[in-house]
Amino acid sequence: MDRLRGWPVTLEEGPVRLRPLRIRDAAVWREVRLRNAEWLRPWEPTNPETPLYRTGITPYVAMAQVMRREARQGVALPWVVTYERQFVGQLTIGAIVWGSARSAQVGYWIDRRFAGRGVTPTALALAVDHCFFHVGLHRIEANIRPENLPSRRVVEKLGFREEGVRRRQLHIDGAWRDHTCYALTVEDVPTGLLTRWRNARGAQT
Repeated sequence: MDRLRGWPVTLEEGPVRLRPLRIRDAAVWREVRLRNAEWLRPWEPTNPETPLYRTGITPYVAMAQVMRREARQGVALPWVVTYERQFVGQLTIGAIVWGSARSAQVGYWIDRRFAGRGVTPTALALAVDHCFFHVGLHRIEANIRPENLPSRRVVEKLGFREEGVRRRQLHIDGAWRDHTCYALTVEDVPTGLLTRWRNARGAQT
């Protein structure tokens, strides 16, 4: 828990920004989630407490309160992703384990209108560097459905290592689904993941 002292923190790289989740984001969260319902449905955990298709803001408020409490407890880092100061998604480092593991899992989603612009890999690189070099984590996993090719491309662009399939790991869209495990440790990115991503993008131009 002491390692999250100083939270909340805002991280930026160009027009991409990670800022702490706020209760007052409820209205814009609702609008973006409803507009992206079909885009997100196949990849969303089935959770009766926060269904994707409810029209009110109560699910968001409940989620935000839980995530903010987990941040205070040192087991999660919940961020909003913005692009040119516009709300475009979420990224959460969760399931943080301390002790001899110092590991965590990452989850993210983005407004379909902003997919393909490098927003998500940039946001993920910012978050990973913060967790490795400021928070003190050693390993971060991303568990992604094999069919979710856009999400897999995000971690593959950043050089996450594929480590195999976790059978029926999560209940997604009404059934227990397999997930492919990707991971990085701090030794994999001695100069930082953001530096690796900048170099990769530079090589493409």
